[in-house]
Amino acid sequence: MPTQQNLQAIFQSVDKDRSGLISADELQRALSNGTWNPFNPETCRLMIGMFDSDNDGAINFMEFEALWKYINDWTQCFRSFDLDSSGNIDKGELQNALTRFGYRLSDQFYNLLMMKFDRTHTSRINFDDFIQLCVVLQTLTAAFRDKDTDRDGVITIRYEEFLSMVFSLKL
Repeated sequence: MPTQQNLQAIFQSVDKDRSGLISADELQRALSNGTWNPFNPETCRLMIGMFDSDNDGAINFMEFEALWKYINDWTQCFRSFDLDSSGNIDKGELQNALTRFGYRLSDQFYNLLMMKFDRTHTSRINFDDFIQLCVVLQTLTAAFRDKDTDRDGVITIRYEEFLSMVFSLKL
């Protein structure tokens, strides 16, 4: 973890318009997913939304510090599951990761996750897409658990209630 002074320098280099805030676009240009390509813009939008405490669509330096730590934690997590050190994870590595996180999912669901989050169509998921997958899965799981009051893995909701639940999530 860089010192606060180093992080301030990083923040200022990312804050291209000198507003004292970083937008999702500015963050996207500053991050690399390990493939020398910029981060997935949707992942940046998700992370800004997670750390934007005043809901102004951008993050200040304090929020950036928390986001930086979050990304570093995800980097360590990702590397621990990237068993072949390829810089991305395949379906088997994803299954290992999510199983270790406590998810019990079918093979068909893993195929769906690979189809949805493998933007490069190489049967591998890059770091930024892994973050997005995990954040989406965690957010949807939390929303489901709120409705699953008896913890049996089954909920009954009306269609509009389902739509309201999904559209109200910070995804």
